Amino acid sequence: MSKKGGKQAETGRKVHVPCKRAKVEASCPSSPMNYESPDSVFESLIFPIEQEKFFKEYWEQKPLLIQRDDPSVAAYYQSLFQLMDLKELSSQGFYYGRDLNICRCVNGKKKVLNKDGKVNYMQLKRDFDQKKATIQFHQPQRFKDELWRIQEKLECYFGSLVGSNVYITPPGSQGLPPHYDDVEVFILQLEGEKHWRLYKPTVHLAREYNVESEDRIGNPTHEFILKPGDLLYFPRGTIHQADTPLGGSYSTHVTISTYQNNSWGDFLLDAIPGLVFDTAKEDVALRTSIPRQLLMQVDIADSTRRLSSFLRSLADQLENTKELRSSDMKKDFIMNRLPPFLGNSPDPLAPGGKLPKLDSKIRLRFKDHAIITVEPDQENSDERRKEMAYVYHSLKNRRERHMMGNEDDDTNEEGISETHGLRFPLSYMDALKQIWRSATVAVKELSLKSDAEKQNLVLSLWTECLIEVI
Repeated sequence: MSKKGGKQAETGRKVHVPCKRAKVEASCPSSPMNYESPDSVFESLIFPIEQEKFFKEYWEQKPLLIQRDDPSVAAYYQSLFQLMDLKELSSQGFYYGRDLNICRCVNGKKKVLNKDGKVNYMQLKRDFDQKKATIQFHQPQRFKDELWRIQEKLECYFGSLVGSNVYITPPGSQGLPPHYDDVEVFILQLEGEKHWRLYKPTVHLAREYNVESEDRIGNPTHEFILKPGDLLYFPRGTIHQADTPLGGSYSTHVTISTYQNNSWGDFLLDAIPGLVFDTAKEDVALRTSIPRQLLMQVDIADSTRRLSSFLRSLADQLENTKELRSSDMKKDFIMNRLPPFLGNSPDPLAPGGKLPKLDSKIRLRFKDHAIITVEPDQENSDERRKEMAYVYHSLKNRRERHMMGNEDDDTNEEGISETHGLRFPLSYMDALKQIWRSATVAVKELSLKSDAEKQNLVLSLWTECLIEVI
């Protein structure tokens, strides 16, 4: 994914896209979620299972079913999303394919029943009632504040994007055939009941979505009914299918998913290029030419032995490396994640409190929503670009675009997604780390040579709403 740097701290242009938020909120029952911290939100989600037990016994290993007989939790889950919400939401101008799909499992295959263009609620309801079609609504956190609040905290908790989909299925129907996904999945049952069957993975911790035929998956390892207030977790690669039983109400559930393309393999692909680039500056062996016509050869056994030697050398270098460049994964996360949930605060992202001065004490406001990277100067097109320190943040990300891909107004003239942030000389790096690592820090104690640099740094961060004076 292509990336675009932020503005220059001293002279750069601010990039701000106003957020247009459609609000559709029912009265919300008392929440069982503890929003004190990302940790407490996750603890609330999997209650009564403790975090340590969950990651030791279930995460990436096996499914977890939590069946709750608690009317208050059931009422809260129902408030997260209901079939009736779609009527008002449809007036916002939803489109088939982009915002929702309607589908049904027929003879073990997914049949998509989408119309063209905008969604008409009356037509949608007819397809739901008469064709027994499942409605799959994409990324409801764009419109439901409580889901935004939950998922934003979970993105802080996991350090990974967290998406969601709502599935509404009529009684006696099934929307999707048996399949597995490339994400860790948490399912919250909101309305009605859903009959689930889980099967042993054919691909453990799968990296892609795939449909599996009934004759290949064997007998279920788990079979159960989810009721409102219940929660189900299963790892990526878990084969699953679900239907709404006959004789009852329709079923509504939301899947909250995370950890797509977030494996050690992905991190290696992201970090190794920077390590090779830095090592090649010091190691002349990496700067020597490859053999003539290597790219034209079929048998490259001699060259693979040389590459193995380089990799062993890189492994040794890695042992002594304190920092790894992971700019692409970091920036992809910060560029595409949800902005902070700030409730109904008026103009919550205006710089708050006093203007920072040399004798001020400051602290970071949104540590979970900002990252520091070192990259070649993106404002300079010269071949030998010096390295700069970049601070990227998600404070101005657009909630209504979360997990929806890029559109024209999210990209610059070259088609590259915009990011929000600041650009500093590399000499500012130690001072930035001071701010990130400390609960509070005195401006005059920042690791910079001059008072002017200290004031420039904190004023830039304050203007971007990343710090406050205490």
